[in-house]
Amino acid sequence: MMKTLVAYFSASGQTARLAKTIADVTGGDLYEIEPAEKYTSADLNWNDKQSRSTKEMNDASSRPAISGKVADMGQYDTVFVGFPIWWYVAPRIIQTFLESYDFSGKTVVPFATSGGSSMGNTNSVLQKSCSASTKWKDGRRMSSRENASSVKKWVDSLNL
Repeated sequence: MMKTLVAYFSASGQTARLAKTIADVTGGDLYEIEPAEKYTSADLNWNDKQSRSTKEMNDASSRPAISGKVADMGQYDTVFVGFPIWWYVAPRIIQTFLESYDFSGKTVVPFATSGGSSMGNTNSVLQKSCSASTKWKDGRRMSSRENASSVKKWVDSLNL
């Protein structure tokens, strides 16, 4: 029997809402990717060139630390990874998460929320954080308020 994990980073709660819907639809376990140092409102001010999030996103090598680990990543066959879109890509903490585990042989499916930005080149950026033997599915940006039937239709289309 396939086992699914829905891991997500949510700065405002929007991605958390969508992650819960995906977990409900897939029967997957829910895991919050929490930064070791929580983001404050000032950290998330994208208009401030000195804000923490701006500095991280302008540094391709930035890997913000994560608080905690998935207890047994080995038990999962499919891992959905959710995040908000920042500067047209995933926040750097998602690369930290993907680079912290061996996804060889696992299917990884990114999903994102955004006020208006598309996925941009997020799929190609994130795929480089996984081994060549990871079964990568291109991700999708959705509304945080996506209903269960719409999410189910998308999940079914992935042919997992």
